[in-house]
Amino acid sequence: MKKLFFTAILLGTIFYSNAQETTFGAKAGVDIATVKVKFGGTTATASETGYFAGGFANIGVSESFSVQPELLFVAITDFNFLSVPILGKYSVSEKFGVLAGPSLNYYLDATEDQFKLNLDLGATYEISEDFGINAKYSMGMGDVNISGIFIGTEYKF
Repeated sequence: MKKLFFTAILLGTIFYSNAQETTFGAKAGVDIATVKVKFGGTTATASETGYFAGGFANIGVSESFSVQPELLFVAITDFNFLSVPILGKYSVSEKFGVLAGPSLNYYLDATEDQFKLNLDLGATYEISEDFGINAKYSMGMGDVNISGIFIGTEYKF
């Protein structure tokens, strides 16, 4: 996991040095999550609603592609974690973009198995130059996973 995190930081640094444009911002919203825990052949599932807040950078690679690393605090009833999505963003039009990439999660309340990996897929829409809305689905992996729909707003500095 440390190698994966180091590789993501290294790639972000390389893209940053060659970036056409880099913007920073803050985002927040609601998370509608499903928690699944597998015990041998049995699976327990619960639905929870929480919130997320954090920041992001959008690092331009070309006219239509950028890398968007984020740092989010996610709070769900019994689970609090830090999420670091490293998303590729493809601009379909001037205001609409699609996102995809891995999300590295560190569970603050867990005593073991604190690091988890999710796969994120989503979209963004820019309402104005500074404000936008976004939605993504984050698919959890492993015996204990949290999958959810993140719906929020973002503000660019």
